[in-house]
Amino acid sequence: MENPGNAAVDTAIFGGGCFWCLEPVFRALDGVLDVQPGYCGGHVDHPTYEQVCHQDTGHVEVVQVAFDPARVGYRTLLEVFFGTHDPTTLDRQGNDVGPQYASVVFYQDEAQRALAEAVRAEAQAAFDEPIVTRIEPAGPFWPAEELHREYYRRNPGQGYCRFVIAPKLAKFRQRYAHLLR
Repeated sequence: MENPGNAAVDTAIFGGGCFWCLEPVFRALDGVLDVQPGYCGGHVDHPTYEQVCHQDTGHVEVVQVAFDPARVGYRTLLEVFFGTHDPTTLDRQGNDVGPQYASVVFYQDEAQRALAEAVRAEAQAAFDEPIVTRIEPAGPFWPAEELHREYYRRNPGQGYCRFVIAPKLAKFRQRYAHLLR
């Protein structure tokens, strides 16, 4: 993980659909040091992608975001999170359906919990339907298999990347241009 000048590092964990979609969004933000796809919230140690897809481990596909709080705040990460996925659909993002695609913020401490609840309440104004994003204490984070890391960067021509991730990234870059590296 990049850590210039031994800067302070904080961690955030977000689930908002497929981790392939979330990872490139957070990697593009100035102040984000590393983004790792993985699983959180379940009851099985070291779950595999296949186990999580079978929907019986309780895990959600997430990204663990390591960031320099002097360069990008947790509030900003939350605002980007709520602004780049649909937090009003239960266990679903587009055609990705199932509990592993839940919208959830896994908080590290009480300060993160309180801020996540505040930003969720503020974000509601932008949506006609109620936000269903869960806010839960972070349990163990389990890194996804290496083939999922930087999936979009390594597979830009793959159908899901071209038709789902690329348009989402284009909208993100336009809306949040002032936050990009």
